[in-house]
Amino acid sequence: MNAIMPWKTQLEQVLELPIETRILARTAWHGEMAQAAEEHGEAPRTGQRFTLRGGGARFVVKADARQVEFFDVGKDKLTDKELRLVSWMLEHLKPGKQHAHGAATELEDSHTALGEWIQAQLEEGKTKAFIPEEYNRDGRLYQEMVPFLLVSEQEAKGSGYGELEKLLKSFFEEDVVLIPLQEKEWLILGPGALVHDEADGRADDEEESVEEQLAGICYGLHDMLASEWIGECHVAVGLPIRPNESAVETTSVLRETIMLGRKFHMGENIHLPWMIHLERLLGSIPEAQRIRYMEQMMSRSDVLFEPEIMTTLETYFHMNCNVSDTAKKLFIHRNTLLYRLDKLKQDTGLDVRLFRDAVLVKLILLLYKVTKRK
Repeated sequence: MNAIMPWKTQLEQVLELPIETRILARTAWHGEMAQAAEEHGEAPRTGQRFTLRGGGARFVVKADARQVEFFDVGKDKLTDKELRLVSWMLEHLKPGKQHAHGAATELEDSHTALGEWIQAQLEEGKTKAFIPEEYNRDGRLYQEMVPFLLVSEQEAKGSGYGELEKLLKSFFEEDVVLIPLQEKEWLILGPGALVHDEADGRADDEEESVEEQLAGICYGLHDMLASEWIGECHVAVGLPIRPNESAVETTSVLRETIMLGRKFHMGENIHLPWMIHLERLLGSIPEAQRIRYMEQMMSRSDVLFEPEIMTTLETYFHMNCNVSDTAKKLFIHRNTLLYRLDKLKQDTGLDVRLFRDAVLVKLILLLYKVTKRK
């Protein structure tokens, strides 16, 4: 049999019968099956056969979290042996899915189906949904794992899923769960031991926080992927979770993290949810209100948005408002930095050495990064 020939053509030639497929949404499938089939309680899967009331059979061609593709064969059209052969062919031909370098592994198919289910829950707003048992038969998703969200901006250099999984195993030195989501987007579940093993051998006063450990791992993961596999990409990481309970909600949070990071911090590729609280708040403000507020502030003085002042302020905030550390980071004398801050106060009335004014200026700079591109 020619393996390149479409599955439908192959099957029609073997059975000497025409095949007409139909597609139903997952919810509509259950309603129709209650009327059409004798037994229909279990979730549909590729190659599954249902006996229709009044005779005949219904075969599932492809089933995912959103829809089911199937076809019917009339009563007495096929022998029992032929019916079993059809199920076997559908299961092994994997209709509706094309894979590079031959058929995908069972694990890839399972994780792809899980990704489709997660995407369906997100589209319906069901972020608190638990992963059904059918996607967690090996029990791995009950274990504590570290979630990463990877978003690519270009086509992968390698062969797709298999190449990415191989690189991730090499990086983490353990198996990972790789779940394709939307195009060029993957949820990566790394071993939970990542944030425990990193602290081994450190003195108490040198021990990093969990967030610091995860940030370091995230930077290393991005560097590896950017250089060895995918080129330009964005990576977000979350605190350890039990995926069966929190994978959907975590995916939603990490997506929002990357979206806000790309919006407020152009040029950055690593996005940490615990570092964008202000951005999340500002992102929830209607755009018209943000623009109106910025117009009021810019009419007051545009000195804040001069390149040298912006660089100075961003560095100052990054160094936790420490004057000495900021001067060292900028390679300028401390008095030069103080002069800039004094001039800023004189021109705008805002003294960033005061907490109240520092918060206000930080918010203005974040809003400016969005509104200046409108």
